Amino acid sequence: MRPIGFGIMAVVPRGAAWITHGNQAVGEFEELAMPLMNSAYNLARWLVRNDSDAEDLVQETYLKALRNFHSFESGTDFRAWMYRILRNTFLTSRTGLRAAATVPLDSEEDGPELAVENETPETILMKCSSFERVQQAIDDLPVHYRETLLLCDMEEMSYRQIAEILSVPVGTVMSRLARARKLTRQFLRSTPVTHPAASLSHPA
Repeated sequence: MRPIGFGIMAVVPRGAAWITHGNQAVGEFEELAMPLMNSAYNLARWLVRNDSDAEDLVQETYLKALRNFHSFESGTDFRAWMYRILRNTFLTSRTGLRAAATVPLDSEEDGPELAVENETPETILMKCSSFERVQQAIDDLPVHYRETLLLCDMEEMSYRQIAEILSVPVGTVMSRLARARKLTRQFLRSTPVTHPAASLSHPA
């Protein structure tokens, strides 16, 4: 599922925080990081469900990433590295701490094979023609299911990449994804169909 994009300008200050690290590494970081800003904001917005908090989360993520850019291994997956910082920053925030406190231990009893299916939130969206209902269904997911679904179906990341970001085994990623999709379907089937959305935009 495509990231839900819209223009966001100057989330990260282009002033002192960048200038104080004025060297070649800053230019390399900016070249890699700035193209990811919209998708990072979209992911943050789905996690925190608030525009202002999402902007704060992205700004803190970028500042942390810049300060720790020396630890990034050239040639590895930069997007996964950035998303891991974003996710860890979210989990240490007040919102993230509250969400993490409700996360149960994962069980693999559903079987990772359930994650491999043809029906995803994107195909569900096409069938029900109501973005608001899909948005609400995803918003209602526990955070550990929501982040897995977003990384897979919206950011189109592989199970291996998601496992790296979430610091869990691939089997756990597949199990969480299967459950997230199942809960999304159950929500959509239990709620009435409304008029189609005029357009696909970021969460309100």
